[in-house]
Amino acid sequence: MRFYQIDPSLENYWRGVILFGNNFATYKFALAHALYDVPREDSLVTLNDLAVPFARHICEHLKNAPRQILNDKKPGKFLTACLQFNQGEIPHEQLIDTTVRHGFSVVLDAFHNVNGGPLETQFFINERRERKGIRLTDDFYRLTLGPQFRNLIHETDARWCLVEKAWALDLPPPLLDIHYDISGETLFTLRQNARITLTSCRNSLNGYQKGHCFYCHAPVSLEPGHDLLADVDHFIPLAAQTGLPGVNLNGVWNLVLACKSCNRGENGKSARVPALDLLKRLHARNEYFINSKLPLHEAILNQTGRHEQKRRSFLNDQWNAALRCRFHQWQPVAREEVIL
Repeated sequence: MRFYQIDPSLENYWRGVILFGNNFATYKFALAHALYDVPREDSLVTLNDLAVPFARHICEHLKNAPRQILNDKKPGKFLTACLQFNQGEIPHEQLIDTTVRHGFSVVLDAFHNVNGGPLETQFFINERRERKGIRLTDDFYRLTLGPQFRNLIHETDARWCLVEKAWALDLPPPLLDIHYDISGETLFTLRQNARITLTSCRNSLNGYQKGHCFYCHAPVSLEPGHDLLADVDHFIPLAAQTGLPGVNLNGVWNLVLACKSCNRGENGKSARVPALDLLKRLHARNEYFINSKLPLHEAILNQTGRHEQKRRSFLNDQWNAALRCRFHQWQPVAREEVIL
């Protein structure tokens, strides 16, 4: 896929798995978190060692989101064991034993599959039958040493939350709309006039921008208190709202992550409209959302158009409308080559 093929870093191959792999259960996210957590002194990780963090993450998510598979009418032996453990009906040892026997039957083989086939970069080798475990590859170790590794943890959890919330809401896609809460920096939707928080806006956007400022491509962080903590910015400034009646500028389609310098620095964007080449970049970023499914893609389709050409025209129309409101154009100082 274009997302990682045009910028084939280890982080982007990993994001390909998290953002674009098929989701029939949330086990892929639990496995990713287990790999973040598991001891890595030996490249061979036994299923027993892997089962402890894998089951723990599923059990924790089940407490707030009982639906962890697409078809929850047949939860299977592993998910049933997790539910029983949460209710105090079985001991931890039985949970781990059931996880080893039933929790990895599909996810280990399917983890690297994206867009109908396996990634050329593999982060572990499935040795479940030969050695009752998986073998971490050199690429995984290099991934853990990269500056983006901490961001990947936040991105995985945000993606997991979005998938389970989409299943729980069970809304018809045409009714799904997602908005940005500026004060809480979260994404939310409405159901029967009740606001339902989905996940952190910052964590949800970051993966699609590959961990960099949307404008100048400087690295950004998701860690609270970090000097590089990203700002959430409205591409078309909110100040233009009066000139764009009926357009949801708080929609996901118009939200990007920016470094502090681009967003509010001395020569930053402020209440200006980014140049035309950045509008094309926004379109490419939004198409990544659409290809990743559940549920942000439906919100963007509802807000910008069901067909690619309509979405392109929608962005052009809003950009031109903002300029007609006498907002000036702005161009960042590029720090690195931007590859979206």
